[in-house]
Amino acid sequence: MLSLRRQCELLGLARGSWYYEPVGETAVNLKLMRKIDELYLKRPFYGSRRIADELSVNRKRVQRLMQIMGLEAIYPKPRTTVRCPEHKIYPYLLRNVEIVRPNQVWSTDITYIPMRSGFVYLTAVIDWYSRYVLSWRLSNSLDGAFCIAALEEALAINTPEIFNTDQGVQFTSLAFTSCLESRGVAISMDGRGRALDNVFVERLWRTVKYEEVYLKDYEDAWQAETSLREFFEFYCYDRRHQSLDKRTPAEVYGAQRPKQGSGRARSNPR
Repeated sequence: MLSLRRQCELLGLARGSWYYEPVGETAVNLKLMRKIDELYLKRPFYGSRRIADELSVNRKRVQRLMQIMGLEAIYPKPRTTVRCPEHKIYPYLLRNVEIVRPNQVWSTDITYIPMRSGFVYLTAVIDWYSRYVLSWRLSNSLDGAFCIAALEEALAINTPEIFNTDQGVQFTSLAFTSCLESRGVAISMDGRGRALDNVFVERLWRTVKYEEVYLKDYEDAWQAETSLREFFEFYCYDRRHQSLDKRTPAEVYGAQRPKQGSGRARSNPR
């Protein structure tokens, strides 16, 4: 086995950097991020300038924290969603399309989840017709791996005709789009700055935040994972939706309640 000194030499790293641990956000910034998230959920058309004014905070500070959180104002303007110019952008396919059956359209997105001592990101795959959540994952970073894991789990259940996302780098990557194209799924992507192109996921995030996340004050990622798993089971199998004629998403989708410990909708709080 190579010594630590030799490993650092081969990697071209200073030996001291081996022991470096990233410094997380301060408690003050974590509280501010929570306030930004709550305000953004109420007024998603607010950009960093208006949020900074509302919270009486320096705008540059708000800009930095919103970028970490992956938040962006939804009115037409240059967005903070990270895009890769080398990735293919697909057209939006759902304008004036009537959604009439399960598995006609699925969608996904990422949202920020605050915790007492940090934060994680949540992604989920939802069926538009039934509002059924097919899969979800947690991650402590915005890399695309947890999005692909959620997609692959959902595709193991069924295959949609159309899959809609925003233009974020996680969803435009070849690794993500090839999973869909290999199954003959038509890929649709939101127009830039269009608030309603992915409206069903936005409604899901509002429900998750107000009925679960903001009420719990998670201690860590493991508590978040456990509590969110219980909430998603309630949301899919017990929570009746007015828009579904007071039926549950699972009833409309035709899904059976998973057996205890089956691992459905597993997360990855890395």
